[in-house]
Order: sequence, then structure tokens, then C-alpha cells
Amino acid sequence: MKYVRYIKDKKLFWGLLEENKIIEMESSPFEGSVLTNRTVKKEGVKIVAPVAPSKILCVGQNYKEHIKELNREIPTSPVLFLKPPTAIIGPEETIIMPPLSKRVDYEGELAVIIKKEASYIKTKEVKDYILGYTCANDVTARDLQPAIGQWTIAKGFDTFLPLGPAIESEIDPTNLEIRTLHNNKVVQSANTNEMIFDIYYLVSYFSQIMTLLPGDVILTGTPSGIGPMQDSDEIVVQIEGVGKLRNFVKRESY
Repeated sequence: MKYVRYIKDKKLFWGLLEENKIIEMESSPFEGSVLTNRTVKKEGVKIVAPVAPSKILCVGQNYKEHIKELNREIPTSPVLFLKPPTAIIGPEETIIMPPLSKRVDYEGELAVIIKKEASYIKTKEVKDYILGYTCANDVTARDLQPAIGQWTIAKGFDTFLPLGPAIESEIDPTNLEIRTLHNNKVVQSANTNEMIFDIYYLVSYFSQIMTLLPGDVILTGTPSGIGPMQDSDEIVVQIEGVGKLRNFVKRESY
């Protein structure tokens, strides 16, 4: 099933996406997937980011080819950093390149959406704690990352986390093709089976560090092929069985 959040008549709704229509839900899927008999056309509403999380946990350097392009050693444990919820934007929205950075990169990724509170869970239990998966773009001010040495600054600007459009709840995340297109050119292409630390391990690992809450997001790392964006560019993150996330880029100046 594909869950979406959308705005109709200035109100926020949850719904189940079926091709070109959305079936309205009584409440969020975290509270139960009860459907109404009301439907809307997909084109007639604004689909927004699928969650408003308490936190966004991110994994760096989780694909070997990406580590090679960064000239770094393969990590022995997950490289963890955080992005603020204020970085989130939805599909078709604009990534703002801030004046503080001269190089802003795309990073297409698979995102995990947590279903219920999770603390100290075992790997074999993880599936019960995942609502589903969506597309993400871990936008990064690359020039600030090595210069300052704090990933949160380079990755924490407003609009630096496009997310969506839907949460796919019925898919095996361990063998999915993932691609990023920059102005219709494929610049990243990989499979989630190439991850160093798989999704179930990551969720269990993070739950040993902090309590995961319903709606929390875990970004699972980007493949090789990262690169800079320019004003007026179009970026699409496409993941097999999950969906297609499209955003645009604008250079901001003050």
C-alpha cells in the first residue's frame, strides 16, 4: 500500500494512493489504516511530505562505491548524523541553495519510516516496527562538510531533505534499484543490496542509541555518483516499487 499526506481545501489528510486516485483515511496509518468511502483525484490535491518526524537519523558512507569516490576507509560501524525536521520539503517543491555554500549536492536515498516506538529491538524484530519506505534526497552543502567538519551544518539547511511522495508498506527493501536523475540524466544507479549495513541492522542499531518514535525517518545512505546542482535544475530520485520524487533547485541570495 502507498500512504500519502495531502492538502485539500486547506486541510491536511492521510490517504491511500491507488493509481490516479486517493482514498481518504479516517486517521494516520500509525493509528490504523481505516479507509473512508471518499476519494479525490491525485491531480486535484497537493501531495506533501509523507511524515512530520520528531527526528531524522542518517547513515553516511553505506555504499562501497560511494566511499571510494570520497577516498575514505570502509567504516566498521554505521556513520550516524542527524538532519532537523525543518529540512523537509515535499515532492515538486524547491531546494534552496543557501548563500553560505558554493556547492550543493544531490544524494538520492531510500528512507525508512518508523511505525511505532522502538527501543533496544533486535534485528529479527525490526520488520514489525517499520511502516514502510519512501524516496529521499539528502541534500548536502559539500564545501561546508570538510571545511567545518560538522555534517549537521552541511546537511541541515532548510529544504535540504526532499521526501516522498508516498510511503510504500509492502516491499522488500533489501533488493531495490535506486537511481537519481539530474536534468533527466542518470547520475546515480545502484541496488540496496549493495549497502554495507542493511536496513534491518541499521534500525536495530539506532534503537540501541535513542528511542525511535512513530514517523521518525532513517536515511540509509547514498550510492556513488554524487554531484553539484545549479540554479533551475531538476532532480529526480527513483526507487523500484517505491516511487519517484521530483524537486527543483533555486539559488538564493540575500
